[in-house]
Amino acid sequence: MKTEIYEIRCVDSEAAQNALARAGDILRRGGLVVFPTETVYGLGADATDATAASRIYTAKGRPSDNPLIVHVEAPEDAQKYAVTNEVYDRLATAFMPGPLTVIMPVKPTIPSTVTAGLSTVAVRCPSHPVARALLCAAGVPIAAPSANLSGSPSPTCARHVAEDMMGRVDMILDGGDSEIGLESTIVKIEEDGSLTLLRPGAVTPSMLMEIVPELHIADAVLAALPEGQTVLSPGMKYRHYAPKTTFILLDGTREQITAYAKKRKGKIGILCYKEDFDFFSTYFPADQCIIWGKREDTREQAKRLFTLLREMDKLSFDCIFAPLPPREEMGMALYNRMIRAAAHQIVHL
Repeated sequence: MKTEIYEIRCVDSEAAQNALARAGDILRRGGLVVFPTETVYGLGADATDATAASRIYTAKGRPSDNPLIVHVEAPEDAQKYAVTNEVYDRLATAFMPGPLTVIMPVKPTIPSTVTAGLSTVAVRCPSHPVARALLCAAGVPIAAPSANLSGSPSPTCARHVAEDMMGRVDMILDGGDSEIGLESTIVKIEEDGSLTLLRPGAVTPSMLMEIVPELHIADAVLAALPEGQTVLSPGMKYRHYAPKTTFILLDGTREQITAYAKKRKGKIGILCYKEDFDFFSTYFPADQCIIWGKREDTREQAKRLFTLLREMDKLSFDCIFAPLPPREEMGMALYNRMIRAAAHQIVHL
């Protein structure tokens, strides 16, 4: 398959409108289009076309039990594909368009290929202008997981997409770097009107609780999904978002991390906070100490995480060490992604 790439920085330009029109036509004909969102890049197909959706799984090498997210142009469009309610309306008013996905009972308009056979469907309304323009041009909802090979770090720029998806998709729309860098927050509306957090993201627990006070956090957010348990949303797999290089999280002081890493044979990569770079570069070559962001700036860390994991994967490290992030607010989203990238390899020092 030949993959076309179009750069779009202003959706109103004539060139952009032509590219979007072509992308919309590809989607309506059952093809695959990669597009930017505010979170990460998505690999899209017509969400109402079972055959088209199945091509997503093939292109990614994605297990068929891992459901897809349906992207809609406007929050109110969700009612065409899911059984919405007053709780959804409140969440949509507060956070959409934006990085929130809501799981609700599915309507027959969405095939089981998209839902992985579940009785529910995940819906979100992205805020990225290119994503919104594509939804308008296509005139169909777009089913889309992240546009990477299954299990590898999610792509936050078109270059990352091209590394994984050239020859696997019909078109890539390059909309620049992702603003957030981690996938959307996913919540499920329960029958009693409470929420269950299935995947943390930029819409944090405290933000959700301002709208729906009763919020439960699924066990699989901060731990491994038990073997045999049904995958209710994307991102719940045991190993996910992972570099090819062995990735280990270290829970300890920078002195403890240094002492532990120095015992490891081979070329070591250290993902470190900006404040700790001078310390670590005293003990390890500076080009092996990769700055992740300031210690307290979890949103900057989130934006850089997947990019750094991909870059560090190319530096021929035998092992990559990273500090264990906090588990509060945006730190919870980092913790969730990093324990899966590390296949839950955490060393408490």
